Amino acid sequence: MRGQENQRGRLTGVLFTILLFLVFVLCALFSVLIGGKVYENINARAEDTYRGDVALSYIANKVRQGDEAGRVFLSEDKGVTVLKLEQSIGDSVYVTDIYYQDGRLWELFTDAQSGLSVGDGNEILECSEVSMEMRVGLLHIKTEGKGGGDLWLSLRSGGKAHE
Repeated sequence: MRGQENQRGRLTGVLFTILLFLVFVLCALFSVLIGGKVYENINARAEDTYRGDVALSYIANKVRQGDEAGRVFLSEDKGVTVLKLEQSIGDSVYVTDIYYQDGRLWELFTDAQSGLSVGDGNEILECSEVSMEMRVGLLHIKTEGKGGGDLWLSLRSGGKAHE
């Protein structure tokens, strides 16, 4: 009898050990799965914020570089709002156009007489919608979406409204 009880005790101990090991393995598996989902969410949120911040910073830095009297203004081209930054180089006038189209921020640097327009620029950044408006010496830039924000720039040049 004592042998059967001893064998039962061993069997119970082995089953308990295996069961405890399986519980440990399941906890480890769930921890990895939950951690992966948390990482994915944090990464997605950081990416959204990055895209919104970079778009605002890029436009703000371009405006600060080209803010000369009467040389910063907004215009419409093929239904797209375009931020125009003019500058004189030698005897020619060059224009930097910054605009949002098709889920991307675009830039076009060209001679003012080149005939190039919206659709001819270089892609800068894929981002959520960017809108711009001018109010008496202030440029308002706004990005939509989860990582969106807005920025008001006071123009030394005073700027011009839509042409």
